[in-house]
Amino acid sequence: MTITEPRLEYRKAQSYVAIRRRVSMEELGKVLPPLNQDVLLWLEKKGMKPAGPAFWRYLLVDMAKKLEIDVAFPVDALPRGDKRVVADVLPAGTYATAMYVGHPNGLMQATADLLSWASEKGITWRMDGPRWSGRVERYLSNPSIEPDMSKWKTELAFLTADGRE
Repeated sequence: MTITEPRLEYRKAQSYVAIRRRVSMEELGKVLPPLNQDVLLWLEKKGMKPAGPAFWRYLLVDMAKKLEIDVAFPVDALPRGDKRVVADVLPAGTYATAMYVGHPNGLMQATADLLSWASEKGITWRMDGPRWSGRVERYLSNPSIEPDMSKWKTELAFLTADGRE
């Protein structure tokens, strides 16, 4: 498991489509991964393709209760969602980012490392009460090409409260 030195970078707003779920930490790895395929099938039915790799957007993080997460793919144009699929936008702004390489079970520690780095630097997060405005895990490895989970690459990107949009 490795994580790169975190850095700050400005990102433009990014439209996406997702299936939103509330899950416990125990359910996370079982319930959410199959939804990636469901989102891809929904896009295909709409005649659309993703504009990048899958990501999970953490909207509400309560480790003791439920997390609210969007299982998502970026899109070039924001379509209309439906009862199951939401269309939303990751806000523009300065994100604290780091690249994690390793098995997904190490992501919790990688996230803790990024949060600790930000705390040491005095960086705060753009939040709406307890809800994160932009907290993302972007999955950069394709399991059919790289089956060794210890080599998977995941980008962490958390929107800072620096005020720049």
